[in-house]
Amino acid sequence: MNLHEFQAKQILKSYGVPVPVGIVAEVPEQAVKAAEEIQQQTQSVRWAVKAQIHAGGRGKGGGVKIADSLHEVYEKSSQIIGMDLVTPQTSEAGKRVHKVLVEQNIFYPGISDPQEFYMSVLLNRATSRVMIMYSTEGGMDIEEVAEKTPELIFTEEIDTSVGLQEFQCRKIAYNLKLDGDAFKNMLRFVRGLYKAYMGSDAAMIEVNPVFKTSDNLIMAADCKMRLDQNALFRHPDLLAMRDLTEEDPAEVEAGAHHLNYVKLSGNVGCMVNGAGLAMATMDIIKLAGGEPANFLDVGGSANAERVEQAFRIILKDPNVKIILVNIFGGIVRCDRVAQGIVDAYRNIGTIDIPIIVRLQGTNAEEAKELIESSGLKVYSAVLLQEAAELVSEVLGKQ
Repeated sequence: MNLHEFQAKQILKSYGVPVPVGIVAEVPEQAVKAAEEIQQQTQSVRWAVKAQIHAGGRGKGGGVKIADSLHEVYEKSSQIIGMDLVTPQTSEAGKRVHKVLVEQNIFYPGISDPQEFYMSVLLNRATSRVMIMYSTEGGMDIEEVAEKTPELIFTEEIDTSVGLQEFQCRKIAYNLKLDGDAFKNMLRFVRGLYKAYMGSDAAMIEVNPVFKTSDNLIMAADCKMRLDQNALFRHPDLLAMRDLTEEDPAEVEAGAHHLNYVKLSGNVGCMVNGAGLAMATMDIIKLAGGEPANFLDVGGSANAERVEQAFRIILKDPNVKIILVNIFGGIVRCDRVAQGIVDAYRNIGTIDIPIIVRLQGTNAEEAKELIESSGLKVYSAVLLQEAAELVSEVLGKQ
């Protein structure tokens, strides 16, 4: 589950990680009040106004602006709130901005020597250890840094059975070429960041930039955080941070019906039961000359209601030109799934695109007969190769 920047910073702050003072606003008037309150707390006379969407690169799209007066806070928040922000991490349509984070400016004008670093905490799947990745080149795309100057990317792996060690914190601060108070403050920053990662069951925390002010404070100037969906049952307070407006409506609807759905950009919709079978089905679609339009797993209990709902979700995608249903009947009986498909087809009404149904496993032959005798325009297959050939044949006719 992705979080907004302001939510991620709330979590970091609760674990002792220093963050700038910031307040969220949904309308320009609230933004001005937020700036006034921040001024009272920090004496800051400049503010950052930052769009809150689940995407990086906001500054490149005009979603981050500096305001030098309360009037500018109003103007710049008016420009950002309601805009469709396009960044390198959004679609061409962009994402609608519903709120902004008004934040104290931590760059002191006229005072030299601020520094920006990169730091993230994530799981290294190759070693099954938590890894802190960091670099002196903060504020830049880390992929570009890794490609052009890989020697500037450092990693520190942590054995979670013993936790982050003090020598590792010192090594990080040393590699970032810090000394004095900045060195000590970086040690506290790294400790807090690791605690936040472990304590919130995060999948990834990325701070870019980690900012060293000219008076040697270390702060998280920006933060992206993704939580482990499977651990949210332990964190009802964090689950309450979920912003459904930032998620694909079809994926939200699928989740409400306990369906695992991920929208892709292809032309062949696929409905399966089981994640492994979903991957195999997507492979067979590619081999047949198509492109998967989605990943949709109806789960082990593929009953009529779930099958119907899965059809409705797939059909909402205008790019879908054909649907491949690939069900293996292990626990679930294929004839029951077939009846569910027939019922769903009739309940939905007119379906103008071809549907290929491949049912294998318990009562597969009975299911095939039921599909073929239904009178519906549904292609039936038993073997996966048959299904692939039908996909290729039907796509060839379009």
